[in-house]
Amino acid sequence: MASMISSPGLGYFSFKRSSRSNNSVGGAFSPCAVKAMRVEKPLEELYSVRVERKVSPERLTELGVSRWSVWKTGKCKLPWDWQVDQLVYIEEGEVRVVPEGSERYMRFVAGDLVRYPKWFEADLYFNGPYQERYSFRAYGDD
Repeated sequence: MASMISSPGLGYFSFKRSSRSNNSVGGAFSPCAVKAMRVEKPLEELYSVRVERKVSPERLTELGVSRWSVWKTGKCKLPWDWQVDQLVYIEEGEVRVVPEGSERYMRFVAGDLVRYPKWFEADLYFNGPYQERYSFRAYGDD
C-alpha cells in the first residue's frame, strides 16, 4: 500500500508499507520507508508566463497575429524586462528564457504562443536565427 503525505516545504512524502503485515499480538506495526522528494513548480507557473504549444492556424487568425509587429535576431544573449504584458508568437527558432535570479530556464520554440507578464525580467538566449510576431497587451486583454 503506497501513500502520499503533503508537506508545504518539501512537496510530498511517499511511503510504501509492506504487504506482509508484521502485526503481532502486542500490536507492533511493520516498518515503512519514507522518501522525501522536492517538488518544484514549473517556471511558467511561478512567473505567470502562459504558453500555448503548436498553436492552430484558426487561433492565430482569431488573434490577428499576421498584423502584429515582427522582430528578428540571430545568435545572442539579451537581458530583457517587460514594462507591459506582451503576447509573442514564435515563427522561427527557439529561445531559452532565464528569469532574473534563477538558474532554471523555460524553452519556447517555433509554433509557441507565449504571454510574458508586465514587470517580468529575464535573460533571453538565442542559439540561431529567430523570428517572432509580438503584440503589447493592455490589462484585461486576452
